[in-house]
Amino acid sequence: MQSVTIRVPATTANLGPGYDCLGIALGLANRVSVHREPTPPLSKEGFQPGSAMAKEAAETFFLKTGLPEFPFSWSIQGEVPPSRGMGSSVTVRLGLLGGINALAGSPLTKHELFELCAKLEGHPDNAAPAAFGGFTVAGGVSTARFEVLPELTFVLLIPDFEVSTPAARQVLPAQIDHAAAVLSCANASRITAAFASQNYQLLKGAFADGLHQPFRRALIPFLPEVIAAGERAGALGGFLSGSGSTICCVTLENPHEVASAMSEAAQGPHKTILTHADNTGSVVL
Repeated sequence: MQSVTIRVPATTANLGPGYDCLGIALGLANRVSVHREPTPPLSKEGFQPGSAMAKEAAETFFLKTGLPEFPFSWSIQGEVPPSRGMGSSVTVRLGLLGGINALAGSPLTKHELFELCAKLEGHPDNAAPAAFGGFTVAGGVSTARFEVLPELTFVLLIPDFEVSTPAARQVLPAQIDHAAAVLSCANASRITAAFASQNYQLLKGAFADGLHQPFRRALIPFLPEVIAAGERAGALGGFLSGSGSTICCVTLENPHEVASAMSEAAQGPHKTILTHADNTGSVVL
């Protein structure tokens, strides 16, 4: 095999109180193509052989497997915008790891590829759903996964500006109020129970947290207004997707009305997308 393409779904992580541990794979995806080269590749349009992310992924893979390194080039296409809180970096890292693994004869399992990706990311909340699909609870390399029914619609409002994860982490305080931590723990548990039981009505009122969203409102000032508008239109609730700037509402009814209400409450250029969960995760095409 000299060429392979890996499809990696977008993700929405944190889900409010599930900071760095809860995530869902979405019906949008990127496709990462990896090409084995006889000699180190030259830069050409559409390929990024010299990117730091690709180099880091390759070094991590070959260190893990002990296999001899080989030169490769790669390209990416798809629907996941960068730096919008939808797991774009995971699509690159997991796509590269999966592609190199396939070209090397698939010495690593999907779970081992997830572990490498989570290590590169620094946290597993996006890597787990991207690898396995569905709703995931990830603590370190231990992961619980649950199917998500198609009746649940995810309404994404994607602003026309980026929020980098490092910048979003810098606004978080070093200590959290005890009551805020208890609220977050209770709501993260409710969200997990809702997805485990597929009783999505339990999600209503469960996305409030005291861990990150109150502090990241400074980066997305219309966040509470957009969520409140979506809830008035019938959504079960909403949250900042990952570190932003995307805002996600989940609903069992009236998704177009929810999207319209969210759009009216937003500021500046943006777009809305309706999608469902992806229960497959990353796949070799």
